[in-house]
Amino acid sequence: MTDPKAPQAIWPDIPAPLMPYTPAVKAGGWVFVSGQLASDFKTGIAAEARPANPNLGDDLALQSRFVMETLKRTLANAGCDIARDVARIWQWFPSPYPTMEEFADGNCWPRISITPFLETRNDYITEPRPASTGIGIRALPVRGARIEVDMIAIDDPDSEPQGSPSPAGVPAPLAGYSPALRRGDWVFLAGEVPTDWIGDYGQARNLGEPNALAKEARINPYVWYGSPIEAQTEYTLSKLAAIAEAAGTSLSRAVKAEVYIGDPSDFAGMERVWKRWFPENPPARVVIPYMGLGTMGSRIEIAFTCLHNSAKIKAETIQTSNAPEPWSHEPQAIRAGNFLFLSQQMACDSRGVLMDGMTRHPEFPWYGLPGQNQMRYMLKNVAAICEAGGTKLENVVRRACFHDEGTWFADSIQEWASHFPGIKPASTTMKIGGPLVVPGANALLDLIAYVPD
Repeated sequence: MTDPKAPQAIWPDIPAPLMPYTPAVKAGGWVFVSGQLASDFKTGIAAEARPANPNLGDDLALQSRFVMETLKRTLANAGCDIARDVARIWQWFPSPYPTMEEFADGNCWPRISITPFLETRNDYITEPRPASTGIGIRALPVRGARIEVDMIAIDDPDSEPQGSPSPAGVPAPLAGYSPALRRGDWVFLAGEVPTDWIGDYGQARNLGEPNALAKEARINPYVWYGSPIEAQTEYTLSKLAAIAEAAGTSLSRAVKAEVYIGDPSDFAGMERVWKRWFPENPPARVVIPYMGLGTMGSRIEIAFTCLHNSAKIKAETIQTSNAPEPWSHEPQAIRAGNFLFLSQQMACDSRGVLMDGMTRHPEFPWYGLPGQNQMRYMLKNVAAICEAGGTKLENVVRRACFHDEGTWFADSIQEWASHFPGIKPASTTMKIGGPLVVPGANALLDLIAYVPD
């Protein structure tokens, strides 16, 4: 008998992508939408997304409207309404800043304004707006692209979206999204940064350099004690814990965490705090470096997907000896209901060291396909984890891929596509422009798979 919740490819009347992915995949009542850019996939940026006179039009506003129209048609084709059914949204904004030197100094400020996008988004998505993450990255795969947007929508006529405002004592975000959004059994927590959304703005005095950090997330710059990344991680998790409680869940009910940091060297300090908050049964997790963050002074952003306290769904930790043990404090995957949430995948062993044969020999720079080799190795491990989680590789429905450089994209995605003879997963790809936490790794995968009943 056909599984009515099995993955279905969504092909709306929009410009067809050049690379092997599906515009959206519907599975288990969720709709996973690929990252959308303002491109016709023939000439680059679509004509209607380019201002005729750059002094009289805003290219980010025009591109944002093109993207939102594309997303609206895609969701309608999947039986969803963009105004009410989006539960989680990611927005990626390319910027040449921060520089690598600035990241190394703890500066994650991308020096951009996203107001034209927010004003456009608000024309399409009504309140309660979805849990949101907005991140600065180095580059997108279409020249001149100012924004890429991907999202998860939920097609559930038996539940209404319920947004939770920031609880007492937690600073409210300025961008108009829901700090937490509940849909049925699920609660999505927006990306939180260690800010009070005021900082030193307009103040005659400040502690150290002007920034928007909350005082609880700062260390005293005049003594040699304290760790900025640990203080910021601690404060951010405390905010998220309060938001989760107000939304009827808790961080102990988290099944997936997304952690965005600046320099890879901040990973170790973040990890020390993470182990204190999640001493046992941590959620699946991805940690992506070189992320431009939306408040000056912030070095970390964290978002969660959680089960509501009333949910009958049980979260199960997945482990298999047929794939490397995680080298950091997360499981290989968490299964919850019809979904398998995988932790970060890179071409490394259980020590966090790149596997042999995954880079070109320095004396033979013209030989080898590192993008293909690393993707093949990762997918071998993903297949084993999917099998242990009650599903198979072909049931992966969402893929976000972060490349250190765009050089590896073509052979990497061709290898990826060869493992999906049927429906190609919804996909978002971007360049972060610097080394991943595992030196030598050229790609990091963030994946969700469908699990049949």
